[in-house]
Amino acid sequence: MKKNLLFVAAFALAFSAASFAQGDKVLSADEEKKVVDNLKAKSAPADSLVWRKGGNISFSTTQTYLSQWAAGGNNSITSAGLINLFANYSKNRNSWDNTLDLGYGLTLLDLESRALKTDDRIDFQSKYGRQASEHWFYAGLMNFRSQFAPGYNVAGGFPVYTNLDGRDARISDFLAPGYLLVALGMDYKPSDRLTVFISPVTFKGTFVTNQDLADLGAFGVDPATYDGLGAIVSSGKNFRSEIGGYFKAQYTSKVAENVSFTTKIDLFSNYAENPGNIDVNWENQLTLKASEYFNASLSTQLIYDHDIMVPKGENGESGPGVQFRQILGLGISYKLAKK
Repeated sequence: MKKNLLFVAAFALAFSAASFAQGDKVLSADEEKKVVDNLKAKSAPADSLVWRKGGNISFSTTQTYLSQWAAGGNNSITSAGLINLFANYSKNRNSWDNTLDLGYGLTLLDLESRALKTDDRIDFQSKYGRQASEHWFYAGLMNFRSQFAPGYNVAGGFPVYTNLDGRDARISDFLAPGYLLVALGMDYKPSDRLTVFISPVTFKGTFVTNQDLADLGAFGVDPATYDGLGAIVSSGKNFRSEIGGYFKAQYTSKVAENVSFTTKIDLFSNYAENPGNIDVNWENQLTLKASEYFNASLSTQLIYDHDIMVPKGENGESGPGVQFRQILGLGISYKLAKK
């Protein structure tokens, strides 16, 4: 009611001022409509709803052919694709950020029947926040990570597909592992370039749906138990749950006109089991935009998880260790328009 009265009063003042300025001239119907429309536009609250959507799609390929090459080497074809998408929403004190990162790469050596995998990742994150102060938000975060295809050990430059006993020799698969993380905490966002999320209460679930890997206790799940003759008494678990603390930070910077850099790090500590063994996932990406459709990128990823066994030496020994990956790419890139 008060808003209506204020609008009527404002309209009356504007009408009187217009009539006074024009003497005894009476406004036409069109002129009156323009005055009313202008008043409505000025009095209406600004729309605080904002959707920002966009992303980047890139593809690169390299081919090598050797014929009677004295220095030696292998014929090869390597291809890789990356998709990075985001959709962020904000209205009043609420924000909702969503990202999806997909990557897959293969290399074919000497026309081998099956190719080596060089990149394989699925990473989806959704984070909701409600503003508590200028830069702090009460926030909830959900993150899911896995891969598309099986992974195998490599011996002599070629993948090993079967063990000596004829069993499948894959060391990873889709949802083996798969990670689901749900966290509640505070999100610090001083600018569009930096976000820091801190959660004292975090659930982490690890999926190992490949039963052969689950029986081995891969990726930290409980392994199978066997009797004295080697027969399985109880199968390995396909799921492991953990409760702990979580920290995530991401920073993006424009180094130069066509050069951007992004770094993000995830830390998780299991309260109930060896809290000092902190899981680390640290990713960096440097991108050079050579032209509208061509770019170069350098990405690195460092992982440490005490529950993941990595090969150590040539005697089949394994244990916790630092995993590192570096990818240098040159190829075609298409940037989806931000909306």
